Amino acid sequence: MTHIKRISELQVVIGHEVTLNGWLYKNRPSGKVQFLMLRDGSGLCQCVIEKDKLPEDLFGQIKHLGQESSLSITGLVRQEPRSPGGVELAVTAVEIHTPAVDYPITPKEHGVDFLLKNRHLHLRSQKPWCIGRIRHTVIDAIRRFFNDNGFTLIDTPIFTTIAGEGEQTLFEVDYFGQPLHLTQTGQLYLESAAMSFGKVYCFGPTFRAEKSKTRRHLTEFWMVEPEVAYIDLPGLLDLAEEFVFSIVQRVLKDNHDELETLGADIAALEATQTPFVRLSYSEVVDILTSDRTQKFMAAQLEQFQGQKRMMEQELAQIEAADAKGGLKKWQQEKNARRLQKIRSELVELQVKIDNNPKHARLAADFCWGKDLGGSDETIISLMHARPVFVTHYPKAAKAFYMKADTEDDRVVENFDLLAPAGFGEIIGGSVREDDYEKLLARIDEEGYNPDSYQWYLDLRKYGSVPHGGFGLGVERTVAWITGEKHIRQCIAFPRLMDKVYL
Repeated sequence: MTHIKRISELQVVIGHEVTLNGWLYKNRPSGKVQFLMLRDGSGLCQCVIEKDKLPEDLFGQIKHLGQESSLSITGLVRQEPRSPGGVELAVTAVEIHTPAVDYPITPKEHGVDFLLKNRHLHLRSQKPWCIGRIRHTVIDAIRRFFNDNGFTLIDTPIFTTIAGEGEQTLFEVDYFGQPLHLTQTGQLYLESAAMSFGKVYCFGPTFRAEKSKTRRHLTEFWMVEPEVAYIDLPGLLDLAEEFVFSIVQRVLKDNHDELETLGADIAALEATQTPFVRLSYSEVVDILTSDRTQKFMAAQLEQFQGQKRMMEQELAQIEAADAKGGLKKWQQEKNARRLQKIRSELVELQVKIDNNPKHARLAADFCWGKDLGGSDETIISLMHARPVFVTHYPKAAKAFYMKADTEDDRVVENFDLLAPAGFGEIIGGSVREDDYEKLLARIDEEGYNPDSYQWYLDLRKYGSVPHGGFGLGVERTVAWITGEKHIRQCIAFPRLMDKVYL
């Protein structure tokens, strides 16, 4: 009896006949044998078709099928270590559903704009598929961590009347004639829920109207935010550390193949062990302005330039081989994919080479009191192999709700967590101000209308307790784990300041 199976299930049905439903990823005819690579959303499978196993006209039709044609393929599952997943299908029957002609995303190089405009199709390619699988694991690991550790999920509003992270980045919407905003954070509402449930979290989309085109920014992104009653800053750091460590371990366990396909630094992820590095903001300022950092940046520049020379040499060799001709089709496709990767990496390297002196100067001139910028975070995270906690930022540089440090009123009890290898901030959090008068004074200092925050102030009047929480950005976390440089690749349909196609 033939069973319909997914490719991911084939290892347990070796020696049995199955039917796979999927799409043609690649077709390599070879005389009386055709090698089809089928994808079905769970993986890739090589399907071997011998000419005498199918009707002659059907064998001819399959030979000319285009990429992404939809098929049902029946055959015997057999072991083949050289094939993806270690198995292949010896085909006995094929049903063609919809032939595809001139599929636009080919092995040749495509620009960023082209791929964004065709994101509905690009999602089928290996890179976004692998990233999407890892993102799924990250999200499941997030929910599992909090659900297994006594947290209650609270769904906070998307429409909000108040700012959590600065009014200048609010998206305003017309709500039946009343101006409201898309949420920047669920934190303020979570503080209310924490006084009921003790440990809570929210998980959903958040919005920032930042006019930024950097690879680290999206206007719509997903964030998980826990909030805990009766917790201090050391407790928050421990919670964040355990949380991030659990996510990395889960991805290493469940998505090793996808990480390999993406070329992620698996060894570095395996080295992401606790405890993480812990630095104060003042210590970071000392590092940024030190001779050590200038020497580090000079060494980085030399390394980038060496990598560029090597890539340019490889690029020239491949282009010369293509120009000479005589290559088989599979060799041409392999070269096309490699050329695409090299050119993309050369663009990245040139950006690093151009930015290196600027970042070095900014670090040397950094003054205590400023918030850390993206280049500052990049330098600190490049200098450490493990994630880095940076604590106790200047009060003037941070949000109104953060609690002032009891020993130094200039700073607040907050932290950012910087992912290593230059990926920068993935978490921001703090202890919240729990004193009514102090919070009211901070609201006045920021120029906000106290009436809009009356319910939030009420929390400090009726059984106020020390409490705090943090927010983790899903896309930035996925970018770090996968090694993806552009955050736009880490969500299925990215929303950017100047690009909204689908």
